[in-house]
Amino acid sequence: MADRDEAVLRYMVQGSDLALPERAGPGRADGLWESTCFELFLQPVASEAYFEFNFSPSTKWAAYAFDSHREGRRDLPQPVEPMVRREAGSTIASFALEAEVDFSGIPRVALQIGLCAIILEPDGTKSYWALAHPPGDKPDFHDPACFALELPAASEA
Repeated sequence: MADRDEAVLRYMVQGSDLALPERAGPGRADGLWESTCFELFLQPVASEAYFEFNFSPSTKWAAYAFDSHREGRRDLPQPVEPMVRREAGSTIASFALEAEVDFSGIPRVALQIGLCAIILEPDGTKSYWALAHPPGDKPDFHDPACFALELPAASEA
């Protein structure tokens, strides 16, 4: 991808049996986190507002904007729809997903990032993976404690 507002994200899972949703035509869909799903959260530094992207092995995707922690959720318009691909050689015990995403709707400021995954196993066991988790027993990828990686502001070329 050549545009500086675009990125390719690659998620890999190895050594775990996955329950993968059936492939479907690409497009926006809600509730992707109910099955195996890969997520990206972006929050401008010093802001309560943030953005959430969900990518499903079905090739469906979702993009949301929030005003603050789980408040004011709305669809985030995507001038170019994300492209989600399951890697051709993926097996149940080794899986890769790539998502090409247009970030032109995201402010060009320093960002806190959360990378997360929900893994559903064939027996129905669900596990939650993140760079960091908030204190407590319940996973909450929307918690600022999960936004553990900082990306400096984009520079003009």
